[in-house]
Amino acid sequence: MLPKLFLLNQRLIFLALVLIMLLIPLALNVYVKIATSKYRYKNPEDVPEQPIAIVFGAGVWEDGTPTPMLADRVQGAVNLYKTGSVKKILMTGDNGTPDYNEVKAMQEYAISRGVFVDDITLDYAGFSTYESCYRAKEIFGITQAVLVTQSYHLPRAVYTCRQLGVDATGLGTPDWGKFRNDSMRRYSLRELLAVLKALLEVHITRPRPTFLGPFEGISGR
Repeated sequence: MLPKLFLLNQRLIFLALVLIMLLIPLALNVYVKIATSKYRYKNPEDVPEQPIAIVFGAGVWEDGTPTPMLADRVQGAVNLYKTGSVKKILMTGDNGTPDYNEVKAMQEYAISRGVFVDDITLDYAGFSTYESCYRAKEIFGITQAVLVTQSYHLPRAVYTCRQLGVDATGLGTPDWGKFRNDSMRRYSLRELLAVLKALLEVHITRPRPTFLGPFEGISGR
C-alpha cells in the first residue's frame, strides 16, 4: 500500500511541476502583453508622432532581397515616414557575415519606396531584439521611437526597449491571417520562450551587446 501511495504522490508532483513549467511562460507572456498594451497600435494613423522609427530585421533570401515579413516591417515604417509620423528610420539587423546583410536589403527596399537615403541609419549589429534596443539607446542616442515589427513580436520589442531606456511605442504589422498558420504557430511558440529570455536579460543579467563601439548618434532627429 505504501509503495503505491508513494508512486502516486510522485506522479502528482511530476504533473504539478509540468503544469507549472507550462503556465509560467504563458503567464509571463500575458504580463508583457498587458504591460505594453497602451503603447502598441495596429493602425498607422493612430501612432503618435515620434522622431524615429526602428525596424527590426527578419531575414533575407539568398539573392539579398527581404523576406515577406521583413518587407512588411519596412513598408510599415515607410508608411509612417510618408505621413510625417516619423522623420528618420533606423534599420537594425544582422550583418554578421559579408554575404548576409539584412540592413542593406531594408535600406534598398525603403529607398525604392520613396525614403531619402539621408533619413535612413543602419545598425549592422542588431543581432537580437535585446541588442537592437540596447544599441539604439547607447550607440544612436535614441530616447523616443516607434518600433515596427509583426504584432506577435511587438510586445517583447516594446517591453525590452522601454526597460532599456527608450520611450517606445509600436506599430504591429499583420501576421496571423497573412502568413501560413504552421509558420505562425512556430513563431508564436518560439516567442513564448523568447519572452522568458528577454525578462531575464532586462531585469537580471543585462548583458552587453556582441558589438558596442563608439557613440554615433543620428543627426537631424
